[in-house]
Amino acid sequence: MIINKLIASSIPILPKWFIKLFSNPYVAGETIDDVLQHIKTINQKGFSATVDILGEHVSDKETSRLITTNYCELYDKINQESLDCNLSVKPTHLGLELSLDTALKNFETIINKAKECSNFLRLDMENSPHTDNTFKIYNHCKNIHHNVGVVLQAYLKRSADDAKKLARRGFSARICKGIYKESSKIAYHDQNEIRDNFLKLVEIMIQKKAYACYATHDQYLIDKIIEIILKRKLKPNQFEFQVLYGVPMDGRLEELIKKGYKVRVYVPFGSEWYEYSLRRLKENPNIVGYIIKNLFSNNSY
Repeated sequence: MIINKLIASSIPILPKWFIKLFSNPYVAGETIDDVLQHIKTINQKGFSATVDILGEHVSDKETSRLITTNYCELYDKINQESLDCNLSVKPTHLGLELSLDTALKNFETIINKAKECSNFLRLDMENSPHTDNTFKIYNHCKNIHHNVGVVLQAYLKRSADDAKKLARRGFSARICKGIYKESSKIAYHDQNEIRDNFLKLVEIMIQKKAYACYATHDQYLIDKIIEIILKRKLKPNQFEFQVLYGVPMDGRLEELIKKGYKVRVYVPFGSEWYEYSLRRLKENPNIVGYIIKNLFSNNSY
C-alpha cells in the first residue's frame, strides 16, 4: 500500500519515542529478564519459541565475544526455567564479517553450551555474500552437536540445490521467503515464483525425510503446506510452523495448535530495537500495516 511506503519513508525523521510505539509489539524488551517473561507467556499459550538478540554486522571482536556470552547465558536460564525455547543466531552478529575464524570460535562456544543444556541452535541466514560461510559454520557446529539447524531462503535460486545437498534424516531447516535485497540474477523477485520455490523446498525436505520449519505469515502458503501435510500423511513431529513475534494472524495460529501442529514464535529482543525497527520497516514497508493493525487490535499470543 502507498500509505505504508509513505509512513515507512518518514520513519527516520520521527522521534525515537514514536518509533518505540511501532517496535513494542514486535520486540520482546531489551534485557534477558524481559524476554524470558515473554517466553513464559508464549509457552503458557501453547507455543514454542526461538530467541534472537537484535544486532548484526559486528565490527569488533570484543562485541562478538560479549554477544556470545549473552547467548550462553540465555541457554543457561532457558534450561533453569525449563522453557520450550531455543536460540537463533546471525553469523555476522558473532563476527563473520571480521573473519570466518572469529565466527567459528564464537559459534563453537555457543554450540558447546547448547549441547551442555541439551538444547537446539539455529543459524539464521543473512544476505547472499554470507550464505556459503554460514553453511561452513553449520557443518562445523553439526560435528560438535547434532541438534543444530540452518535456514533456506525461498527467494534464492540456489536454495533447491542447497536443500538437495544438505537435507537428510536429522537435518533441520527453517524455510522462509527471505527479506534481503538481492540481484535478479540470483533471486526471484516475483511473489508467485517465490511461493512456488517455497513449496518446492517443502517437497524436497519431505522427500529427504528432513525436519522442516515453515516460517511464513502468508495464509495462501499455509493452506498449501497443510494440503501437502495431509496428502503426504506427515506426523506432527516431522515439521513445525514458525512466525514472527507480534505479527497478527487473525486466529490462524490457534487453529494450527488445535490441529496438533507445533507453532514456534521467533522472538527478537535487545538494546538495538531502534536500528532493527528502522531496518525492517525499510526492507518491508508492509510491516507498517501489520503494526497499525496490531496497535488497534486485542489479538495476541
